[in-house]
Amino acid sequence: MKSIVIEQPNVLTIAERDIPQPASGDVRVKVQLAGICGSDSHIYRGHNPFAKYPRVIGHEFFGVIDAVGEGVDPTRIGERVSVDPVVSCGHCYPCSVGRPNVCAALTVLGVHRDGGFSEYATVPARNAYPIPDTIPDEFAVMVEPFTISANVTAQVKPTEADVALIYGAGPMGLTSVQVLKGVYNVGEVIVVDRIPERLAMAQRCGADSVIDNRSLSLADTLNARGIKPTLIIDAACHPGILQEAITIASPAARIAIMGFSSEPCQIIQQGITSKELSIFSSRLNANKFPMVIDWLEKKLIDPAKLITHRFHYADVVTAIEIFEKDQKSCCKVLLKFTHE
Repeated sequence: MKSIVIEQPNVLTIAERDIPQPASGDVRVKVQLAGICGSDSHIYRGHNPFAKYPRVIGHEFFGVIDAVGEGVDPTRIGERVSVDPVVSCGHCYPCSVGRPNVCAALTVLGVHRDGGFSEYATVPARNAYPIPDTIPDEFAVMVEPFTISANVTAQVKPTEADVALIYGAGPMGLTSVQVLKGVYNVGEVIVVDRIPERLAMAQRCGADSVIDNRSLSLADTLNARGIKPTLIIDAACHPGILQEAITIASPAARIAIMGFSSEPCQIIQQGITSKELSIFSSRLNANKFPMVIDWLEKKLIDPAKLITHRFHYADVVTAIEIFEKDQKSCCKVLLKFTHE
């Protein structure tokens, strides 16, 4: 089989590997589609501190089970499945309180162990979620990105009365727009970004208004409109955002941080306590695949609005470069895996 392998930072090969046999409790997935995420790019470029090389990247993938290991029901062969990349121990403290996404022994497919940028991948059977026939393949491969927003919204509990502000109109910001509007029916969703084309994507995804903050003060703009956000989601994760979010937030607001930044940020504690703000962080997803699959069945979210590019897996280098460089027109990039 062919596998996309990052041998070391900036060295990608399409390697010939043996088709793996599923271990006890595992299934083998014949991969059909995989999505490119920022973390894949970070591993490729050597910017992910958790990755070990060589590594088959890819944690957003969909396919069909074609073999099962010992202890797995053989009737699962032939199932269309989307794969949750979060592999947890099930018994540490985070797992015991329903947060396997921060398991003490966390393993992430495509980061800590080989992922889905391959013609075949073996994964724990419990991580392979059946996809109803009513959900198209291209929507099935998008389940994982939407679980990121499902995870953060489960923490902040949006309501129809909220005035929500999202920093960043990248894939995570745009999935969050769709979830806030389509699932939670939030009354007002505002998106802030510095790329006009991205802001147009946000409007297509349901944002009520957008703000281009390249040359203006976000705080002044919101003040002029009389807006005090009650819910703020940071999907951009620049070190300067958290303090600004604290400043512009309504009293009793919730602030959620979605991504990673290794850069230090300086915040003033008084702004948090004087308003009694709640600050949340969110990593990956905690058993949110069934939730997102249900949203897809009910047509509450529309992945088609995010998919902008499709490539054969052999063109993965071009696909990643477009994902990295074309921020104006590129959002989600899918790789198609064909089988002889």
